[in-house]
Amino acid sequence: MAMQAKRATVYLDPELHKALRLKAVETSCSVSELVNNAVKEALKEDLKDIAAFEERAGEPMIAYDEMVKRLRRDGRI
Repeated sequence: MAMQAKRATVYLDPELHKALRLKAVETSCSVSELVNNAVKEALKEDLKDIAAFEERAGEPMIAYDEMVKRLRRDGRI
């Protein structure tokens, strides 16, 4: 059974819309396909971030000022 697409109204910056239309022509995709793919990729990235946070949930917390001191000591800032 094929999934029915849902319709949504999204307001885009005019320059972004123009770029999407050009990309759609260049790639033989619809603007909807491009937007769907971009949203899927953004959500996948969020899932990776959530997984990383969960993985490190048991680590001890470090105060901001302590972290800055460590970064300075290590020459990172």
